[in-house]
Amino acid sequence: MAWRGQLSKNLKELRILLCQSSPSSSSTRAFIENNYKDLKTLNPKLPILIRECSGVEPQLWARYDMGVERGVRLEGKDEAQISKALEELVKVGAALKA
Repeated sequence: MAWRGQLSKNLKELRILLCQSSPSSSSTRAFIENNYKDLKTLNPKLPILIRECSGVEPQLWARYDMGVERGVRLEGKDEAQISKALEELVKVGAALKA
């Protein structure tokens, strides 16, 4: 999982949108509880924004250089799939820099 340390090199900002109570956001909440500390420790200067809003669909958004953004819907995904989606967003950031 070396890609976790590459977040701040390939992203300008990471946003996680979720609902505080809906079942569709439960795996996103679990992902945050289990991974936020590690991600923040490896990328201390990267803004990781967690936005909670009642009834919102869980989503993951990455902002890259020049204001380019990419988003992924997380509804129906488990923690491993959310981690894979984040890894893919990091790879997109690396490709945009190349």
